[in-house]
Amino acid sequence: MSKLVILESPSKTKTVQNYLGSGYKVVASMGHIRDLPKSTLGVDVENGFAAHYINIRGKGDLINDLKKLTKNADEVYLATDPDREGEAISWHLATALKIPDDKIKRITFNAITKNVVQEAIKNPRAIDMDLVNAQQARRILDRIVGYKLSPFLWKTVKSGLSAGRVQSVATRLVDEREAEIRAFIPEEYWTITAHHENGDGAKFTSRYFGKNSEKHELANQADAEAVLRSCEGHPFVITSLKKSLKKRNPQSPFSTSSLLQDASRKYAYQASKIMKIAQELYEGVDLGSENGGVQGLITYMRTDSLRVSPEAQEAAKQYILEKFGKKYYPETARVYKTDSEAQDAHEAIRPANMAFEPAKIKKHLTGDQYKLYKLIWDRFVASQMASAEIDTVAVEIDCNHNTFRTTGSSVRFPGFLKAYEGNAKDQGEDEEAKLPPLAEGEVLNTTAVTPDQHFTKPPARYTEASLIEAFKEMGIGRPSTYASTITTILSREYVKREGKSLVPTPLGEATTKLMLENFPEIVDYKFTAQMETSLDEIEHSENTMENVLSTFYGRFKGSLDKASETVSRADVTLPVEETDIVCEKCGSKMIVKSGRFGKFAACPNYPACKNTKPLDKDGKLKEKSEATAEPTDMICQQCGAPVVKRTGRYGSFFACSKYPECKYTVKIQNEIGVPCPLCGSAIVTKRAKNRTIFYSCSGYPKCKFSSWDQPTSEKCPDCGGILYLKKDKSNYVCKTDKCGYTRPGVKNDSEN
Repeated sequence: MSKLVILESPSKTKTVQNYLGSGYKVVASMGHIRDLPKSTLGVDVENGFAAHYINIRGKGDLINDLKKLTKNADEVYLATDPDREGEAISWHLATALKIPDDKIKRITFNAITKNVVQEAIKNPRAIDMDLVNAQQARRILDRIVGYKLSPFLWKTVKSGLSAGRVQSVATRLVDEREAEIRAFIPEEYWTITAHHENGDGAKFTSRYFGKNSEKHELANQADAEAVLRSCEGHPFVITSLKKSLKKRNPQSPFSTSSLLQDASRKYAYQASKIMKIAQELYEGVDLGSENGGVQGLITYMRTDSLRVSPEAQEAAKQYILEKFGKKYYPETARVYKTDSEAQDAHEAIRPANMAFEPAKIKKHLTGDQYKLYKLIWDRFVASQMASAEIDTVAVEIDCNHNTFRTTGSSVRFPGFLKAYEGNAKDQGEDEEAKLPPLAEGEVLNTTAVTPDQHFTKPPARYTEASLIEAFKEMGIGRPSTYASTITTILSREYVKREGKSLVPTPLGEATTKLMLENFPEIVDYKFTAQMETSLDEIEHSENTMENVLSTFYGRFKGSLDKASETVSRADVTLPVEETDIVCEKCGSKMIVKSGRFGKFAACPNYPACKNTKPLDKDGKLKEKSEATAEPTDMICQQCGAPVVKRTGRYGSFFACSKYPECKYTVKIQNEIGVPCPLCGSAIVTKRAKNRTIFYSCSGYPKCKFSSWDQPTSEKCPDCGGILYLKKDKSNYVCKTDKCGYTRPGVKNDSEN
């Protein structure tokens, strides 16, 4: 071996190995191998913000293996992801593995295809330290905020809270929208709809607009009734009929934010799920031997760019000409302008190879993969197609100087709509109905004129899609952080879901209020957006990491010192969440509290009344149920009778079937929902004498299966064996003899 290629993810290694051939050995780092320590700040704020990195626990064997491989290689290609995070991983690899500079060759893949991979190998570069420093600056910023601010929240709000730079701003957005909704005062208004028929009996409607073609609002019932009286006994006559041809241009290909928004609206997918599916499509899916095996299907999915390569434009052109015909392709290739604030490091999200039409490879994709791939495919193809031509008609109708209006449209030439209709409202347009043939001067048969009362509505709560749209518009975060930010504020219970809507919790509201009063810069929208700009400046050599960090830290430390001296827990009151559950002991309405095992209902008169009741995950009272018994293959160790599994007040347990004659029981600490690979019984967690957790068959001692690594219900894609999650959760492995399959496990997420 003379050439070593190190990727991030093992799921790509076989594909890239096939593309490069026997002269290369392709391995994976399983994501980051070094990071800041979890137990300490790990940043010397007094000496240039020097970061103290350590090898991630559990990756020692991997690092040693990689060291041996790099030592024997003549050239080491660092092929981690094409973004700041990937650049930083390459730098950490080079440092931790002590790779000589003359061996290091940094390469990136915008898509996992043979041409792209082979072209990248031909054009290596050095590690870009500006990109690395931009990632380091973000990591250190988030570490400082998380490790310095969290203890303050523990002291003043609630133990165990976690603070974050971007998550605090995201929570504020949701909180302020809720405050707007609460403060909203509805205003009354009325509309009047006229129901007409033309000479052929075709029906349509028009809406009251005003007086003598000038707009007039109907504020109340009296206004509406005055218009109705004015119309009584008078004909409805078409006074104006304007026809025009309007062109509708296609939308751009997807960026990360628009993909998240569109997939969320169309399929109700959560942002984290969308990014997971997109990652799978980027890294590659096995399309069978007839399609060359594993193929990367889309370009890199973390991007704010709308740029499309000339090669991709040409491939789209040929597809459109063949599929739809010459008139469906514009005179010149379409080019979309990327926002000035965008990094523009990658292309827009598009199919990596136009040979893999969604319908042709559908059988090789999961349902979710197919939906997302087809969405990306259709949007990209449409973005390169000719404009749609829409015939529009605007009609004005007069009734005794009262003006009514209606509009309609019909498609003359579908253009890009053949591939992807999208949503007219996304393009700032209202979808209109088709009108029957009408003529100026025509007197209409009006069958009814109906008034309707309305009230203005408050702004809608944020959904994941609209919150991501707000991030994009305000410059908060970047494509790689949108999904993780939303996941963070939900998991830390600053925000909760109600259907599709995001609603602040009492904890989120109290924390936002505290942050606004004491750390206004941290939750300031413009400041957060400017910080993203500063990170971009580091990436483009227009600023330095130390300058950005020192400027931020000076102001942050001053605010933290002042708040620590002046704010205590007595100054912060968490709102009490009252329930409809009545305490049967004292008659008070119970309140929601959080404990070690989740939320529960408690009497507000504690400690005088200590009554509590369990709540389910939706905050509803758990139904009491009698313990149920399920047969098992276990035998009672005391009397030899069969053992059954029962579910009681405190969870599941194993008990002798002869209870109460025999009171043998075994408590199930944690049943993980995975069958034993030897006998099929449930796997449970147990503790060894040194208190270390291991996994054992619940049928012990009849079945003696045990493992330090956690068995899962997943099957190895190579051999069909069971996948195990390593004890340190670094990666999944197949333990079948001579298989060796592995892929990343739980990544070490940064405090966002």
